[in-house]
Amino acid sequence: ASRPSSGWRSLAPAPATRRFMAVESRPEVESSSAPSSPPSVLDENGEMAKQYDFASVEQDLYKWWEAQGYFQPDMSPDNAKAPYTIPMPPPNVTGYLHMGHAMFVALQDILARFWRQRGHPTLWLPGTDHAGIATQLLVERAVVAEGSSRQELGREAFLERVWKWKGEKGGYITQQMRRLGASADWSRERFTLEPKMSSAVAEAFVRLHEEGLVYRGDYMVNWSPQLQTAVSDLEVEYSEEEGKLYYFKYELADDDGSGAHLAVATTRPETILGDTAVCVHPEDPRYADFVGKQVKVPLSDRTIPVIADDYVDREFGTGCLKITPGHDPNDYEIGKRHDLPTINIMNKDASINEAGGAYAGLDRFACREKLWADMDAAGLVIKAEPHTQRVPRSQRGGEVIEPLVSSQWFVRTRGMADAALDAVRSGETQIIPSRFEKTWNNWLENIHDWCVSRQLWWGHRIPVWYVDGQEDVYVVARDEDEAYAKAKAEHGDGVQLRQEDDVLDTWFSSGLWPFATVGWPEAEGDAASELAKFYPASVLETGYDILFFWVARMVMLGKQLTGKSPFKTVYMHGLVRDGQGRKMSKTTGNVIDPLETIDAYGTDALRYSLVTGVTPGQDVPLSMEKVEANRNFANKLWNTGRFVKLSALRECSDEELESFAVTTPLSAEDMAALPLPERWAISQCHQMVDGVKDALAKYNFGEAGKLVYESLWDNYADWYIEASKTRLQGGAAEANPEGAAASRRTLVYVLDLTLRALHPFMPYVTEVLWQQLPRAAGQDSIMVAPWPEAEGGALAVDEAALADFGLLQSLVRLVRNARAEYNVELGKKIPAVLTVADERMRAALAAEAAAICTLAKIDAADFTIEAAPEGGGAPASLADQKTVHIVVADGLEAWLPLSGMVDADKELKRLKKQLAKIGKEADGLAKRVDSPGFLAKAPEALVEETRAKLADQREQMALIQKSIDELGA
Repeated sequence: ASRPSSGWRSLAPAPATRRFMAVESRPEVESSSAPSSPPSVLDENGEMAKQYDFASVEQDLYKWWEAQGYFQPDMSPDNAKAPYTIPMPPPNVTGYLHMGHAMFVALQDILARFWRQRGHPTLWLPGTDHAGIATQLLVERAVVAEGSSRQELGREAFLERVWKWKGEKGGYITQQMRRLGASADWSRERFTLEPKMSSAVAEAFVRLHEEGLVYRGDYMVNWSPQLQTAVSDLEVEYSEEEGKLYYFKYELADDDGSGAHLAVATTRPETILGDTAVCVHPEDPRYADFVGKQVKVPLSDRTIPVIADDYVDREFGTGCLKITPGHDPNDYEIGKRHDLPTINIMNKDASINEAGGAYAGLDRFACREKLWADMDAAGLVIKAEPHTQRVPRSQRGGEVIEPLVSSQWFVRTRGMADAALDAVRSGETQIIPSRFEKTWNNWLENIHDWCVSRQLWWGHRIPVWYVDGQEDVYVVARDEDEAYAKAKAEHGDGVQLRQEDDVLDTWFSSGLWPFATVGWPEAEGDAASELAKFYPASVLETGYDILFFWVARMVMLGKQLTGKSPFKTVYMHGLVRDGQGRKMSKTTGNVIDPLETIDAYGTDALRYSLVTGVTPGQDVPLSMEKVEANRNFANKLWNTGRFVKLSALRECSDEELESFAVTTPLSAEDMAALPLPERWAISQCHQMVDGVKDALAKYNFGEAGKLVYESLWDNYADWYIEASKTRLQGGAAEANPEGAAASRRTLVYVLDLTLRALHPFMPYVTEVLWQQLPRAAGQDSIMVAPWPEAEGGALAVDEAALADFGLLQSLVRLVRNARAEYNVELGKKIPAVLTVADERMRAALAAEAAAICTLAKIDAADFTIEAAPEGGGAPASLADQKTVHIVVADGLEAWLPLSGMVDADKELKRLKKQLAKIGKEADGLAKRVDSPGFLAKAPEALVEETRAKLADQREQMALIQKSIDELGA
């Protein structure tokens, strides 16, 4: 484009050829299915619709972006900027889009688009998690519905079914993310069970074992009877449920016939079958004589000891606690302290095993009823009373979780936890908001060893091979070939191996996500690899609810296996709640479906609603009213673009349009020769752009979004566009072509920069509008148009212009207030005189007289700007008139002749009638507050409310009387 004669420049150098890194075996977007150009929003006459039709552009625009390769990092050799990496938290392959997904997609896409605009090679790496339990449960239900079972199919056939399901339906969630505008590099999409990820998982397990951090042992776990696997704490949800507290007798074994017993209370009578002690508090005098004695297990030949431990709460129940180390995590710890035996009374399906004697084969709840009835018949029951208790239920299956001691694989975590603690304390990794550091420290300081085995088939099979059928002799290897090589070297060529049936906890593989997805372990030590370029990641953005379950494990494994914390920053977002702050749930009926919301209001409105109006880490209240308001904001933006294209630029030649194209930010020298409104509009826009940049760099999404909103709505649309019309309409452009050109360039420049700043938040509407503006050659998309920033500092700002135009705005607002106060008809133009002491300011306002008259609805033919009279006071021209006097600032005053604003007689009549009405109401309130009876009998809140109403009415009366006095009555 030719350089404009005014010295305006454009916003970016001609773009170099973008060079993208390819990844093998990743499907590219088919050219036949993707549009070759962005969708047009112009009709056959070159007109834009009066409202933004988001549905007609969003999906085609997204396909065009993806087809152009804009989502991939720019790896041009001349791009020396540091890469910016965001590993997407992989949603479950079984998932469907909910508001939690919408939240993280919006936030992460904002970051990806922002850093991409700033020229950094930006990798937002997507993928899905195999979701061991959820996926197996889903497919297993389908198999059962067909009249078969997982066991009947066998492991290999069942896994074929799961892979078939994954191929058919496992991509739904990522397709839905595209609807949200996710500019992730889908060419690099990963899956936690793909071959390369599986190899990384095996490598990690082997290394941890070689370092002495993996072991097998019998410990207490959360057992899911329906899934028949151990589950993590995250997969257990506690609900308040009505149950019973059962009181019964533990009789002394050496009873002399006196009937001496301990009264014990439990919520789970079936576990009596596995009791190995009764425990009391060592300082409880009621039971001091019982400690050390033996008591009889009800309906059993076993006797167990009475022990003392300060864990017991003397105030709960009877103060006596039955100890079942095999079925309660707290009892398990007490059992270890007192060297008690552990008895497991349950099978994997939660039925009673042979240790339950006569109750073997019964379901645990059926056993509860029968055992209690039998104890009642034996005279061992004291009572049963209602009791509200926290019941652990499987997040996936919904059944009650059973604490159970079983043989599992564990990872020692103490050393890794210390490294993760140090990563945050040293600043290697920053957690935002910082208040979550306390949660981080508390969990890692009190961490237990990690149970990583799951009794499932869908997942990473643990890379352990047992030797010749022995359970305690095994080899750990990366694959079967390596396992046989190791086993033969130690046990001879005839050795037979059987691989462990269990799979690894899903969190183990997802714990490797930030480095396994970019080439670990094969690329270790390769300075030119993706691992070296994109690891550690710049930021992990995720929900605060999985800070320790996932984030902490990634940091622990990252430090242990790579020597580096996997993230420079961890940003924690809050949960999405309804407009009243309640958790969304199907039961409450307040779930907001993101795809339905997009269909009704557009993607931009939903995204903007999710990320603005809240502080970092706080939960987000989302109402449809908020989404609708932001849909209206998108329409406001649309209409500003429509005005610029169809009105301001309509008569411009191609050469003129080309000269308006924006490529580099304007300097102070560029702005110096411009009129005041233009200098103000550009300066406030520059402040906004720098403010958005600083806020996003600090992950303050809400503040960044608010700055763009206020700049566009309050400044550009409400003030500058209206001021620009005085140079463009009604023959003004012909009378002052230079002024018109300056306005047109400013309209384009400020809108262009505003669209770039808003693009990360509202990508669709900003792109389609940006496509309507004059653009430099080679600038094809706002996605890759550079962020407007000055090297080494802030964008140019004319402080004097901000101050001067600020005075103009104050003047206009005060005149508008006076018009409202005197009930001036909306379309009526009024006379006004300005008195200005400062000569420079007087000249500046005189130059913008047309804008002042337009904005304040002043009659241009009856508007003068004069020097302030010596000694102050009204100007001589108004000496004999009644006026409304407005002090805008020191040395700047406005005088509005009342005769030009209202019909004095008519206004007096209205004011007196209003004064009488309010006076009558005030008299009634005064009588109430002066009445001893009212003061004695009425609630204090009502008395205060009445007094407040009276004070408000008296204030209104004073203002009305002032207006009456000013009108001369």
